[in-house]
Amino acid sequence: MIVAAVDLGTNTTRLLVGDVADGHVGELHRETRITRLGEGVDARRKLLPVPVARVRNVLSDYRRTAESLGAERTLLVATSAVRDAENGEAFLGEIEWSYGFATRLLSGEEEAELMRRGVGEVGPGTLLVDIGGGSTELVLDDFDASLAMGSVRFSERHGDDPAASAAAARDLLPGLEPQDAVGVAATITSLAALDLGLERYDRERVHGHVLTRDGARGQLERLAAMRLDERRRVPALEPERAPVIVAGAAILVAILDTYGLEAIRVSERDLLDGAALAAAELPEPEEGAAPPGAYTCC
Repeated sequence: MIVAAVDLGTNTTRLLVGDVADGHVGELHRETRITRLGEGVDARRKLLPVPVARVRNVLSDYRRTAESLGAERTLLVATSAVRDAENGEAFLGEIEWSYGFATRLLSGEEEAELMRRGVGEVGPGTLLVDIGGGSTELVLDDFDASLAMGSVRFSERHGDDPAASAAAARDLLPGLEPQDAVGVAATITSLAALDLGLERYDRERVHGHVLTRDGARGQLERLAAMRLDERRRVPALEPERAPVIVAGAAILVAILDTYGLEAIRVSERDLLDGAALAAAELPEPEEGAAPPGAYTCC
């Protein structure tokens, strides 16, 4: 079955169109746009009109792409920014009515579990780390948690002060004793690309890269010492990710330091892959009335 999955995140809106068979996603198309939906949400607890407009424009493009590739089901999952916003559920209702996507507002625990499903099997004692824009998910064996720290949230709180972001992260980290770690999502994959010295981002080279703690700290120190305009010109770093990469990197280094992890293995499979698997389990869509809250969001 061909499905489309959309991850409506705090910093990015991502699309995966794939052919799902026997619990595996055969990728047909993958795309990421930085939309910064969570801009201002940490302080105001509301999705703001300009970020919402950015997301709407991207979703229009994604719908056309999904239809052109023959997607039979489309599932949009929403995470931290929508969870935290008072008008978040209304916006999801509008998305269902306007674009025909099934939507799911994930709790922090559901987000962690869907990320685990997307990554696939890992060994016992392996900590899964997903640093997003508004939250960070940790999964270790039977434990999972969603923490209110992310690259956008901490950038808005602490600016480009890595010490402040790292200290805030350490205060939130639970007591765990992992033996190994796997990291997903753009903060970690971007740092891996920089650690590899890539001139252009390359998913195949990033996937499976072992990013050492010293390597992550080195990239954090390098990026924190740059002006924003300099970070925007760093090869293999998406320019629109430059404003939040320092806070995200500080969170990663704090995690590695706190748990005494010498390195983290990087995975390109993540929550979006889990959402594609979940999309294949959706019932056949039915025509119906506008969901509650449609057109009342922003």
